[in-house]
Amino acid sequence: MLESIKTALKLPDLRKKLLWTVALLAIFRLGVHIPVPGMTPIQAGQNNIFDLLDLLGGGALRRMSIFALSVNPYITSSIIMQLLAMVIPSLEALAKEGAEGRKIISQYTRYGTVVLGIIQAAALTFSFRGNMVDASNPFNYVVVIAGMTAGSIFLMWVGEVLSERGIGNGISMLIFAGIVARLMPETIATVKSLGQGGVSFFNLLLFIAVSIVVIYGVVKVTEGERRIPVQYAKRMVGRRMYGGQSTHLPLRVNMAGVIPVIFASSVLAFPSTLAPLFKQGSFMFRVLSVFNPGHPVYLVCYAIFIFFFTYFYTAVTFNPVEVSNNLKKYGGFIPGIRPGRSTAEYLDRVLTRITLVGAFFLMCVSLLPYLLAVLTPGVRIGFGGTALLIAVGVAIDTMKQIEAHLLMRQYEGFLK
Repeated sequence: MLESIKTALKLPDLRKKLLWTVALLAIFRLGVHIPVPGMTPIQAGQNNIFDLLDLLGGGALRRMSIFALSVNPYITSSIIMQLLAMVIPSLEALAKEGAEGRKIISQYTRYGTVVLGIIQAAALTFSFRGNMVDASNPFNYVVVIAGMTAGSIFLMWVGEVLSERGIGNGISMLIFAGIVARLMPETIATVKSLGQGGVSFFNLLLFIAVSIVVIYGVVKVTEGERRIPVQYAKRMVGRRMYGGQSTHLPLRVNMAGVIPVIFASSVLAFPSTLAPLFKQGSFMFRVLSVFNPGHPVYLVCYAIFIFFFTYFYTAVTFNPVEVSNNLKKYGGFIPGIRPGRSTAEYLDRVLTRITLVGAFFLMCVSLLPYLLAVLTPGVRIGFGGTALLIAVGVAIDTMKQIEAHLLMRQYEGFLK
């Protein structure tokens, strides 16, 4: 592995991508420590209504920094645009136009990010107006809302540049960096509380054991695939015979990766941030408050959204009809299955079944922190489920991209 790292640093283009990645993540971590003018840090407790936002932002919300909103407005806007593209014919036509169409949709997504950023920033500002230096001055509210919105838009830009010039998916990498940044402080706090009436040694061992099992499961499910055998027919081109070889079509068990968990977390965090905009005890306040993490309604909706987004994102990234047409075009077929429509139906049926396993696994791992809260009282469980799932999933995807760069140049990679 050390030799592979040395090789990666010797390749000019890959080294440049790694340097871009490190530089942009450093900018993100620096911005987390820059407070919004007119605000003081807050204390967000475990399972607080804003604790998930703080986790995804790497502690930015607790510090009331310019990156307090993290990339949540952009993620929510992306989800809305993808859903609208399925029901609005004009957007659907744009999505099928290729690079130019996607460029226009990306621009709409950015506009949506600005609108959602202003709404979420206003909600956070009114929620923590007690932490404002001068809450009686209306201009301070404008400054704080503008600062948070601008920070979220800047992070959106950083994520896009990171995707283009760095390694990995930019938005996922920013969330990954935030989660990892929270790991060390919470680990130190947990160790310090050992034997002081806080955390028992047994509970800590149980937490570590469950975390190792989760990491192992995430890796196995992420790497798991169903291989569909594909046979190519022989054909004569001039005096030569081509084709006739056998290969396979890999269908991953969890083709959507960690995207469903990120999407579900961001969507459910949105109504929670809107609750403080309404009078405490009012009907809308009570309705929105049920989306507080840990509430039974939240857990049920969380599981449902993970299932939905797993199938939704899989359908976006893998089109059985298109794959079937490509196989037919190049003379490939699945043994025992007619080319064309029958092949598309067969692929769709297989994909539906294996995606069910992946969706169920994502749901179980994401809900694990709330079970660990009962089994291991006192242990910080932010890394027991959702965060572990995102961190491990993003790390695997990033390693695969580095692996691809090495293999293109016939170097031995990380993965065996």
